[in-house]
Amino acid sequence: MTRTIAIIGGTGLTEPSRLQVVNAHDVQTPYGHTSAPILEGDMGGNRVLFLARHGHPHRIPPHQVNYRANLWALQKLYATDIVSINAVGSINIEAMPTRSMVLPDQIIDYTWGRIHTFYQGDMESVKHVDLSFPYTDSLRDVLRRAARESGKAIADGGVYGVTQGPRLETAAEITRMERDGCDVVGMTGMPEAALARELKLNYASLALVVNPAAGKSSKVITLKDIQATLTVGMVDVRDVISETVRIFYED
Repeated sequence: MTRTIAIIGGTGLTEPSRLQVVNAHDVQTPYGHTSAPILEGDMGGNRVLFLARHGHPHRIPPHQVNYRANLWALQKLYATDIVSINAVGSINIEAMPTRSMVLPDQIIDYTWGRIHTFYQGDMESVKHVDLSFPYTDSLRDVLRRAARESGKAIADGGVYGVTQGPRLETAAEITRMERDGCDVVGMTGMPEAALARELKLNYASLALVVNPAAGKSSKVITLKDIQATLTVGMVDVRDVISETVRIFYED
């Protein structure tokens, strides 16, 4: 089976600057519209798919992303491996400071009300997938190697706590999450990871820390500061993505 890698761009990555786009697919799905047309293109001589999770321009809040349509459409275009780009706040400040990249290996889901399965009893019979380890080791290995070979530091491992959004968390919520074992906090890791598992897609997250979580800094968290970090940090993320694509198709 031919493997194809897809990138789901999050906040700060709504367009693939290093992808030579050859087609834009408006895929019709049983679950409604995707966040944006799926871009198909060439990166270093390799086929890559790209989808802007929040739309292009950025307009869809985390709790209203049509995660089912997005994942279903990517599989329809023969994606086998999904690299999810996530902007996160840091709970474990010492290990994962602002502007660092993280390769999470676990998730705790604090979201509510999101449609989190394809098996609603209407179109598919119920199946219970094993999500003990939500990220695919082989794809995490590619990302780890890509960071190393592009000269970028990355925190290998960590628990991604996923909150509902779009508001940021309270300091008390972050304290609770820290007790639970979370290292970073974001709003888009679930149900995306679970849906990918239901479709038997390989899935991994490349997270960029854009701010200290609530209560972890004396400074007020501002969108201006987050945007400034995104602008600089996404340069590193793009470097790792380019190297990831190269290694993925070489292996």
